Amino acid sequence: MASNVNPTVRRRRLGQELRRLRELKGMTAEEVAERLLVSQSKISRLENGRRSISQRDVRDLCGVYEVEDQRIVDSLMEMARDSRQQGWWHTFGDIPYSVYIGLETDAESLRVYEPQLVTGLLQTRAYAGALVQGALPETSTAEIEKRVEVRMRRQERITAENNPLRLWVVLDEAALRRVVGSKLVMREQLEHLMEMSQLPHVTVQVLPFEVGAHPGLNGQYAILEFADAADSSVVYLEGVTSDLYLEKAQDAQKYAVMYEHLRAQSLNVEASRQYIANVAKGYAD
Repeated sequence: MASNVNPTVRRRRLGQELRRLRELKGMTAEEVAERLLVSQSKISRLENGRRSISQRDVRDLCGVYEVEDQRIVDSLMEMARDSRQQGWWHTFGDIPYSVYIGLETDAESLRVYEPQLVTGLLQTRAYAGALVQGALPETSTAEIEKRVEVRMRRQERITAENNPLRLWVVLDEAALRRVVGSKLVMREQLEHLMEMSQLPHVTVQVLPFEVGAHPGLNGQYAILEFADAADSSVVYLEGVTSDLYLEKAQDAQKYAVMYEHLRAQSLNVEASRQYIANVAKGYAD
């Protein structure tokens, strides 16, 4: 049973519940921190799910919030225990975007806008290797291989027989034109992209250059949605040294509206597939 527990999602759900209890008590994070003699940033990290929560933390917080129902305390303690277990990605060591992987692993659907490259879930092994090597030129061969293996493992959500991830991708034309690795690598990548787009739960649209200015000019982003109503949508923005996770409803709604505009301005599914095929032919020389 433990192997099926997603620690990232457990931390997130537990953090949301602890925030709810604090707000019911009418306390600020600063007031709670003062009572427990800890920093306010620790309380914030516990509530946003970015930090492991110990059972002692849960016990102390339940004491501050005067939670009298032992069943609630026991449930929160169990979530804390589960949140400290390791997901499959931890076997690969230190992964810089492990929080995102944990969310992606549990997501029901994912909407992605990619302005520069083919999204990771649809990359071939050769393309992924060339991409990591080019983007991180000082990275060791072993580290490149590890990152590629993690990417290949993530793709199992797409090919799973039961409950596969529903994926919608809007690719800027630049992602098709930028030669990563070699023309051969690109041709294989685009052919793979067309093949994957045939899956009923995968949608790929191309945003051509001729569209001009559009809502995605600020860069890549992904919107993750979850089956459990208790889990709010998350907008993921990838950075060079740190990533940003937006969980407020108004933020997610704003990015969702932007995504609808991107989809509307992109070629439809069939036209996109034909467009990709035409670009792939150019790499046959």
